[in-house]
Amino acid sequence: MDVTPPLLAVRDLWVDVASRRGRGSILRGVDLDVRPGELVGVVGETGSGKSTTALAIMRLLPETMHIPRGSIEFDGIDLAAMDEGSMQRLRGSRLAMIFQDPRSHLNPVFPIGEQLIDVVRAHHGGRGSEAEAIRLLEQVNLPNARARLNNYPHQLSGGMAQRVMIAMALAGKPDLLIADEPTSALDVTVQAQILALLRRLATEQGLAVLLISHNVAAVAQVCNRVVVMYAGSVIESARISSLLDAPGHPYTRGLLAAVPKVGGRAQEMRGIPGRVPNIFELPSGCCPFAGRCPAVMPRCRIEAPPSFILGPEHAAACFLHE
Repeated sequence: MDVTPPLLAVRDLWVDVASRRGRGSILRGVDLDVRPGELVGVVGETGSGKSTTALAIMRLLPETMHIPRGSIEFDGIDLAAMDEGSMQRLRGSRLAMIFQDPRSHLNPVFPIGEQLIDVVRAHHGGRGSEAEAIRLLEQVNLPNARARLNNYPHQLSGGMAQRVMIAMALAGKPDLLIADEPTSALDVTVQAQILALLRRLATEQGLAVLLISHNVAAVAQVCNRVVVMYAGSVIESARISSLLDAPGHPYTRGLLAAVPKVGGRAQEMRGIPGRVPNIFELPSGCCPFAGRCPAVMPRCRIEAPPSFILGPEHAAACFLHE
C-alpha cells in the first residue's frame, strides 16, 4: 500500500444546487485522494457528478451551486475555505485544468503562439517567453512547434488543439492537473496519444493528474487508481488492477460489461438498464443504485450501504460485502 501523503485530499464533499424545483445535492459526501505523480481516474455515466467534483476542486462552480460542507485539502490548504483572491493565485499555477472541447477555450481571432506566450508572460514575465512557448509545445509533442506559433485554432486538428491546451496548463508548472473528458471529442488513435502524453507527464515530471472520463477502458490504460461515481457519490475506489480483476460494486461490473471487446461478439457488450436518477428524484436513505441494480436486496431500498474494505486501497459501498 502506498503511504505517500496525498497532494489532494477531498473529504465528505457536498455540493448543493438551487433551481426552480427547489434545492438538491449534486455531490453527496465525496472522498478521493491524489498523490504526487499519480494519475487517478474518475469514471461514471453522465450525471454521476464527475465534472462537478472537478469544478468544486477548482472553485469554479456556478453561482447556483455552493459547498455546504466538506473539505478540499491541497498540499495541506483547504481550498473550500479559501478566499477568492488566494484561490486565483493558485489557479493556473499550482492547479491547472483542461476541458473537453479545446477549441472552445482558444480565442479564434489570435494565433495560438500569441495566446500561449501571453500565458507564459503571466507566470514568468516577458524574457524568453517565445522560447518557453516553443519548449512547451515540444514537450507536448506538437509537430513543427515553432511554425505552429503562427497557426490559428481553426488550422489545428482536435488533437493538436488539445496539446496546445495542455501546454498552456503546464506553463504555470502545476503540481496537479485536472483533465475533464480531455479525449471524448477525439478519434480513437488521437485519444491514445493524449492519454499516453498525460501518463508521461505524470511519470517524468511527478505531475499529479485527475482524469475525468466516462470511458472505463481509457482510464484503465493509464491510471494508477480509479474512483467510480454514481448519482453524486463515490461507490467504489481501487487500484486499477484490483478493479479490473475483481470489481466490487454491481454498477462497476455494469460499466466494465459495457466496454466493447476486440474480437468480441455484439451480444457480449451489455448496457446498464435505466438511467442515472435526477437529483430531485433520488430517494434519500437508500442505495442510489437500487433502482437499476441486478443484485438489489430489500434493505438496499431503505438503507444506504457504508463503504466496505475489500483489500488494500479497494473499497465498495455495497451490502454484498457485509
